[in-house]
Amino acid sequence: MTRDKIISCLEKYAAGTLTPEEEQAFHAWLETASPDEFHAMLDEAGVPEGLKACPVPTAASVASFRQRLKYEEQSPSTRIRPIWRKIAAAAAVLLLMAGSWFIYQQTQQQNRPAITQVTKPVPGGNKATLTLGDGSVISLDDANAGDLSQQGNTKIVKLNGGRIQYNPEEDGGAPVFNTIATPNGGQYQVQLPDGTVVWMNAASSLRFPSAFTGNERLVELTGEGYFEVTANAAKPFRVKVSDAVVEVLGTKFNVNAYAEEPQARTALLEGAVRVTRGAQAIQLRPGQEARFTDGGMLEVKAADLEQALAWKNGYFQFEGTTLPVLLRQIGRWYDVEVEWKGDISEREFAGRIARNVSLQAMVDALRSSGVNCRIQGRKLEVLP
Repeated sequence: MTRDKIISCLEKYAAGTLTPEEEQAFHAWLETASPDEFHAMLDEAGVPEGLKACPVPTAASVASFRQRLKYEEQSPSTRIRPIWRKIAAAAAVLLLMAGSWFIYQQTQQQNRPAITQVTKPVPGGNKATLTLGDGSVISLDDANAGDLSQQGNTKIVKLNGGRIQYNPEEDGGAPVFNTIATPNGGQYQVQLPDGTVVWMNAASSLRFPSAFTGNERLVELTGEGYFEVTANAAKPFRVKVSDAVVEVLGTKFNVNAYAEEPQARTALLEGAVRVTRGAQAIQLRPGQEARFTDGGMLEVKAADLEQALAWKNGYFQFEGTTLPVLLRQIGRWYDVEVEWKGDISEREFAGRIARNVSLQAMVDALRSSGVNCRIQGRKLEVLP
């Protein structure tokens, strides 16, 4: 392979866009390249110095790395370009160092005995509790698939793959209110009695009735949730978020309303929603988001839909993200306490990392971007 072709493959590899033929040729070069040759190519591609400590990856480690980061096939119009082509090198490391860490781990751990550390923070997964109308609590991550409970005339079923489903009978009877809640390090899906599906992010809760009666479908959300609402023009679907209400007929949208975040946001993918807060009301079109703060005005902005839905699709995406916001996302997903010591930089970060990477990989990425941090038990300390 020529030098230009190798550099092109490095860039496409980072973006997950190698063709099968290019990937085969790239793997063949990796098997024969010396460390000096490999690092020289990284230099020419503009990859930061932090990668120099990594050995040359093998074809096997490349395949493992690609699978663990779960790169998705994307159309040219939505493809993420190699990060070092569009932002500063410090931000580029955030994306690339996670990959280099896994390459390093894959090549180094083959001859190491397995070590189990029960208390070590791990990425989140399907974890939630369901509180029924009588106050009883079901741990959904422990429950077997099948029938869970009966609420009025509605049967609650746990499906395979991390979702519960509410199946009402024709005569729904008097509804009772249930609450599904995810902890730090948890996520879950629920299919409501009307067929609406809600994806819930970590540290979130949704309160809803076992059957929708009357002339509206009202639920209450804290934290973050993505909704795909079943259309019913005669019975609007409303999401109560703090002192605001998001009203829809049938649509797809994301609501981010964590109490610790400076802004609550509703991003619209399809359909139309109306966001009401006190005397204010605004209508959103697809590709827009509504933002509001405590005591602040509602405002409409263009939405970064890929970033808004990154959590649902299995990855972190940082695009102009400040360090405090980034660290709060990490804390919620890995269920660790984040402790700041001294001033926190207001620098912005960009990049994309799968949510299944280890906390250590994330910490190494932060360090390579100039963030002095360390793991202490279940605490992530950020130092001056």
